[in-house]
Amino acid sequence: MARTDTRARILEAATDLFGLRGVDAVSLDVIAAEVGVAKQTLLYWFPSKDDLVQAVLVHTALQLGVVIQAAIRSSTDDPLDRIEAVVKAVFRPAVRRPSLLGLIREVSRLSPALGERFSAELKPLVDRAVIYLQLEMDRGRIRRADPRLIAALCYATVTGIATEPEVLRTVGWQTNTVELRKLRGELLAFLRAALAPV
Repeated sequence: MARTDTRARILEAATDLFGLRGVDAVSLDVIAAEVGVAKQTLLYWFPSKDDLVQAVLVHTALQLGVVIQAAIRSSTDDPLDRIEAVVKAVFRPAVRRPSLLGLIREVSRLSPALGERFSAELKPLVDRAVIYLQLEMDRGRIRRADPRLIAALCYATVTGIATEPEVLRTVGWQTNTVELRKLRGELLAFLRAALAPV
């Protein structure tokens, strides 16, 4: 097994464990045991828990960027189709790997320095989305609105699912694949209705 495979396995295990149990509840010993390596091996790749958490967040943000770019390339030129492709692409990993929603929840509980690093990784994606929305509004292909608020609405929907499961349960929403797909469909219908040119 290549040495970098060990690093990747540590990142994958840490992502799932942090997302499912919470960063504070998972020790480096638990992660090392999950991967099947000595704690010293884990510390070789990540000298501290903060280093590992930061690496997980950066890795997750980079993966999200790759998924979004692939969705953009595979969609049509129609801005509403492109927006739908991106929303579906962002939801897809969360549906397949629920621990990613938990990881989003954990970001709000981390130290400001770690949260800022994750935000810094996501900022270029958000900035590109805002520029794209503004350009399409200027062309008249989608209804004029505040592009930053549209981006924030999409982000708030995803993070709200992760951070407010108890509140969502009060309205009958359950954290499962069927409900995630239903929520994604409602968000897409809302965005299409809100952004369709008048």
